[in-house]
Amino acid sequence: MRQSLSLVTLGVADYERAKAFYEALGWTAALDVEETAFFQANGVVVTLWSREKLAADLGVDDGGARFGGIALAHNVGSREEVHTVIEQARSAGALVTREPSETFYGGYAGVFCDLDGHAWEVAHNPGFGLDPSGSVVLPQR
Repeated sequence: MRQSLSLVTLGVADYERAKAFYEALGWTAALDVEETAFFQANGVVVTLWSREKLAADLGVDDGGARFGGIALAHNVGSREEVHTVIEQARSAGALVTREPSETFYGGYAGVFCDLDGHAWEVAHNPGFGLDPSGSVVLPQR
């Protein structure tokens, strides 16, 4: 299998509320069809869809866990941007679970959970580059 990730779907309890939250962060849906929003995020598409419909579609039981063992990350170009994004999320109703601070890897990051409990790390990692589109560029070996 080719090493690639093209789409991440976030199961949400209330579609309109979730969409409004991401719009408050400055995101714009490129496509909105049948209560499914598709946001172009560089080379990956982030999708919002009913948690109930997503579980049924995947053939899995939804235990309603608040943490599914997955963290999403948004890398930014500076420590100041970490603060800006965390404050945008807080203003939109997110729960900030880790205030911006130094990290064990020499970076700077904060974490928020969106309205459905999806954890987002907002990080400035001086070891990773960002291309002009904002995509992460890993260091060469």
